[in-house]
Amino acid sequence: MPIKINSDLPAKSILEEENIFVMDEHRALKQDIRPLKILILNLMPIKQDTEVQLLRALSNTPLQIDITFLQLATHVSKNTAASHLEQFYTTFEQIKHKKYDGFIITGAPVEQIAFEEVNYWDELKEIMEWSKSHATSTLHICWGAQAGLYYHYGIEKSPLAKKAFGIFEHSVLNRKTPLVRGFDDIFLAPHSRHTTIAREDVLKNDKLTILAESEEAGVFIVMAEDGKQIFLTGHPEYDRVTLDGEYKRDKSKGLEIEIPKNYYPNNDPEQKPILSWRCHANTFYTNWLNYYVYQVTPYEL
Repeated sequence: MPIKINSDLPAKSILEEENIFVMDEHRALKQDIRPLKILILNLMPIKQDTEVQLLRALSNTPLQIDITFLQLATHVSKNTAASHLEQFYTTFEQIKHKKYDGFIITGAPVEQIAFEEVNYWDELKEIMEWSKSHATSTLHICWGAQAGLYYHYGIEKSPLAKKAFGIFEHSVLNRKTPLVRGFDDIFLAPHSRHTTIAREDVLKNDKLTILAESEEAGVFIVMAEDGKQIFLTGHPEYDRVTLDGEYKRDKSKGLEIEIPKNYYPNNDPEQKPILSWRCHANTFYTNWLNYYVYQVTPYEL
């Protein structure tokens, strides 16, 4: 699928080197087609890495996608250059009058802080409320999933005894649901978080359906309102070396961190990490785009 992005976005050259079809604005204007409009609220600290990961994950269908990156007005990023944000990102005030086929809210490194104490919580609440009427389907990732489940359904997060960190096995539930179509009975996915949501709290709400879970990492995929809202507690979009970077970063800071589970050959951090989750990650994002965005979104937004 061609992904339409700004011609100067640094992610463009990285994706082209991977033979991923990326289309700039000039070529897209010549095509007589209505692309899917996808909004991405990028809350991750190193935004360029997340841009590449999500664009790669969205690149596996024949649909054309028009990407808009959103930043928060009430938060100043410390790890991404202001010039990058100014050139490639927009604010909620600038787009709140528009409607989108799909919306992605990423994770954020604030999971150990109470939601109400996060400095941009009020703005995020406004955006999540807006998404109910302005996005055909909203996908919440990791902390974004915890925030969404808390805001929309009152489900609290709770601290883990130790960080869920590594690649974990998951079982598919509700196999007939299109979001997990093509999944094996058991599949792998990355997690990197200090908090969790209780399975019992999800099951108490008849509006929520658990589609996949892990004995070690807990609930993984939750869906609400026939796919209008989807919650992922892990990071299937992570690339091969993301957990490696997190582990070595924390290690260099002297923080207490265990080796990521099921990640390095022989549990040796000096060896190249094993990429074992990409196929199911691609299937997940393709299913989301096809069955919960493209098939149900109106032609005229």
